Formats: sequence, C-alpha cells, structure tokens
Amino acid sequence: MSDMAGEMLKVAQEARAAARVLATAPTQQKNAALEYATEGLMRERSSLEAANAEDIARGREKGLAGPMLDRLKLDARIIEKLAEGLQQVVALPDPVGKEIGRETRPNGLVLRRVRTPIGAILIIFESRPNVTVEAASLCLKSGNACILRGGSEAISSNRALAKVLRASLERAGLPAAAVSVVETTDRAAINALLKLDAYIDLCIPRGGESLIRMVAENSRIPTIKHYKGVCHVYVDESADLNLAQVIALNSKLQRVSTCNTAETLLVHRSVARAFLPSVAKSLIEKNCELRVCAETRAILTEAGIAGPTIQDADDATFYTEYLDRILSVKVVDSLEAAADHIEKYGSRHTEAIITTDPERGRKFQNL
Repeated sequence: MSDMAGEMLKVAQEARAAARVLATAPTQQKNAALEYATEGLMRERSSLEAANAEDIARGREKGLAGPMLDRLKLDARIIEKLAEGLQQVVALPDPVGKEIGRETRPNGLVLRRVRTPIGAILIIFESRPNVTVEAASLCLKSGNACILRGGSEAISSNRALAKVLRASLERAGLPAAAVSVVETTDRAAINALLKLDAYIDLCIPRGGESLIRMVAENSRIPTIKHYKGVCHVYVDESADLNLAQVIALNSKLQRVSTCNTAETLLVHRSVARAFLPSVAKSLIEKNCELRVCAETRAILTEAGIAGPTIQDADDATFYTEYLDRILSVKVVDSLEAAADHIEKYGSRHTEAIITTDPERGRKFQNL
C-alpha cells in the first residue's frame, strides 16, 4: 500500500469510528458543537482572513479568473454569513430518530420507518471554502461524519476552518474526526478515498463537470451527483415585468460563479419588446455580456442597443455553463416552448418561471 493510500485509509477509518459516536449523540450535544463553532468563527476571523489571503494570492499568481477568485473569497462578511448559517442549523429539528411511517402487518407485527444517519460521507468540492462549514454543519446535525476534500486553491482556508470545527467538536465532547479535511493537495488522495467503500458510505462531489464525471467514473462508493448548472429564468406573458427585471438581474449577477446562477433568459414573444431593451441595458451596464437569438438581436437593434457585448447565439451557446458575467437570451412562442428549450439544453438543476398566474406556474413545474 502506498503512503497516500495508507494515509487516506487512516482518515476513513477515523471518520467511520466518529460516525458511530455521532449516530447516537443527543441533539443538545450536537447543537453545542455548532454553537462553539459559531463562536470560533467570530473569534478567529482575523486568522481565517489571513489564511484566505494566502489562497487569494496564490490564485492570482496562477492567473485564476475573477469569478474563480470570487468563489475563493472568505472575508468578514462571508464569515459572518457562515456563523449565521450555523445558527440556522442549530434551529433545525434533529432528523435522527424521527418516525416517518408506521404500519401493522396482518400478523400484528408493527413496522416503523425511522430516519437514521448514513454514516461517513465524503464530500469533494472546488474553490468555495464556505462549503467546508456548510457541509460539516449539516452532516453533524444529521449525525454523520464527513471527510472534506476541497480544491487545492483553497487549502489554507480549509485547514483554518477545519481547525475551528474540530476544536468545537472536542469542546462539546465529540470526536474531532467527525470533520476531517484532507490536507494534501495531491489528487491521488481523491482516487485513494474513492476506493474505500468499506469505510465511506456516500460520496457527494460538488464542482465543475470534469470533476464530477471523474468521481462518478472512479468511485466504488454510492455517489449523489449533478454534472453542471445550465439554469434558466423564463419570463412568461403574464409576468410583472418590473419584478421580472429585478429577478433576471439578481439571478444572473448576484454571484456569477455559483452553479445555480441563471445562464439563459427565456422571454415570451408577447412581452419581448416591452421587456428586453430595459433588461438588456441594465445587464450591459453591469458588465454582463449577452449571447442572443436573432429575434432578440432585432429587438435590441430597433431599440438602439448594440455593441461588442452583444453576440449572436448558436446551438452550442445554450448548452454552456458560463459561471461568468455572460447570459444567453432567447425569445420563445409559449410556455411549452420554454419548457421544451429547457428540456433540450438544461441540466435539471435550477429553473424558474416569472408569472402572476399560479396555474401557469404549476403547469411550468409539471412540464
């Protein structure tokens, strides 16, 4: 066995042992660990920001694009949000032991369906160090141990966050190995972990399509996955157009580097002339490029909106997950046409309809 394989085996074995303890840990003890983690994040803000600055500096040296650097950021505001998120998890009901079904068989045998922890969960992700806290907190509350393998670009941040989380677990009387961050940046660690199905019960990859396909193709462990986020916002003929513009801008620009960011805006033909010039102008003013269908191009040209930030879309455009300040735009004939477009080009990740008609909203959900 190689040194790497042996090291990862040890991590997996320790996580498995910690999972047995967490499975029966009382709610009060799990919540205490989350409370201590909240305090730790706020207390260690300076050291966390310093560790993140190392990652950002390395990222700039490597030439990471702006959206990737944004995903990597762990500043005071994000740390406060993480602390708020921990408190939200504290407030959640404990799912462990909750009865979700019961039946009595003809012979009098009573069968109960009860929620139980999964065990040890391997989560492989890229860039965003906040995933370390978010994933660990949800695993902890649900009685599961986690092994977290973040991207090499966030290694300093992830190590610093893990230190806070593990100290909080120990303070609450729980095993530190309930949260294990793989500290090596060697990609061989992933392949070694993916073979350890005797100790790891579930794998969840989060990141780009290439990472997720690699995990799915190499894992011996049951895997929950999606490949990419080609997400759509459809502006229906019944939409409030002022609200639609707010949603379109927010869904694209709030944080362009996340997988639930809108990549395509679909607009019903009956509202296209009233809606597209205004929203396009606002998007361009906020440094968002557009990839447009021929009808959208004609409407924008008629409104005097043109320039290098507007380019023609082709078939490949609508399959593209940009993760950048770029948005595809297409005019459609109907709600059904919007659903057909999403079925062809979408990734079944996140889709939205903007409508004031509840019945059309339900129809969109069911198409």
